[in-house]
Amino acid sequence: MNEVELKKAGKISRLTNKTFNFPKELGNGFYSANYFIKSRNIVEKHNPNHIVTMQWFQRRDDSMLCGVDEAIAVLHTFAIHPEELKIEALNDGDIINNMEPVLKVTGKYENFGFLESVIDGILARRTSVATNVREVLKVCGDTPVFSMADRQDDYLTQVGDGYATFVAGINKISTDAQGAWWGGKGMGTMPHALIQICGGDVVKAAKIYHETYPSEKVTALIDYHNNVVRDSLVLARELKEDLNGVRIDTSKSLIDHYFDDKDTSGFDPHGVCKELVIALRNALDKEGFNYVKIIVSSSFSPEKIKEWTKEKVPVDLYGVGTYFVNNMTCGFTGDLVSLDGRDEAKEGRANYPSSRLKKVPYPIY
Repeated sequence: MNEVELKKAGKISRLTNKTFNFPKELGNGFYSANYFIKSRNIVEKHNPNHIVTMQWFQRRDDSMLCGVDEAIAVLHTFAIHPEELKIEALNDGDIINNMEPVLKVTGKYENFGFLESVIDGILARRTSVATNVREVLKVCGDTPVFSMADRQDDYLTQVGDGYATFVAGINKISTDAQGAWWGGKGMGTMPHALIQICGGDVVKAAKIYHETYPSEKVTALIDYHNNVVRDSLVLARELKEDLNGVRIDTSKSLIDHYFDDKDTSGFDPHGVCKELVIALRNALDKEGFNYVKIIVSSSFSPEKIKEWTKEKVPVDLYGVGTYFVNNMTCGFTGDLVSLDGRDEAKEGRANYPSSRLKKVPYPIY
């Protein structure tokens, strides 16, 4: 069992560096803001051994916290004398509000303060992704969602983003990296590239896909020729039960050829519009292909999904990428708020009380 499975089973309380596998450079300050390294050196030389409390919070209501276990693991792995630190924290998956402390660390500043900006970044990224995923899941009803966020950011973000996505409730991911911490495996459709290499022949591309992976039914991208209804029917007639589904990924700059001879004055026909999805569902059902699923992607947000869910647009799976990895949703701040047992903080900050914080043992297990 991996640590995520052990945690779900109640056998451990937190994930550790056995999961996160941090680069050793985190410990020598390579990833820390330089002025924190300088501050540590100054304090060590001129004003050591003061006991401080640092707290972390963000400014958004109804956010889903993530990255706390990772932040604690950073402290336990790279702080000096981590066994001397008092760490109090919430848990990954907790719902948090504006100005609520999620993590407090008490100890000698020179032993852990240089990790402040690293922890800021971990909490901001993971909480932003988890909150974004939660916002989508709140409006999609019973329709599942597939994370396509691997292509929206640097590849090094995939592992942590995939964990935050999982914490928020999605286990359908694009890459093995996104599932690395919790044991998930990447899944996906037949890409445009395979159709192109087959000279634009969607049927040929689907057939050689199935020949190569005979245990998998085919899910095909179907907008290559910008003629979704026609090509889906052609493919369904050829593959029959071997066709699992079709994915519409039409660019917002295009209007599908289905609308060439139709009045579109009452709606915006660009991209993946609900009228196209409804037309495709009706066409497939009319020929007995009601088992063929419809997957949609390309610029889906909670607002669009909420509207489609309300109107019961016949979607079987949403693919979401860009929205999930917007890193501006939740920004965290770490502040020193206590000095040698008394309140001491910059103007506008204070040691915010919280009955939800729980003391974290060292070691975890």
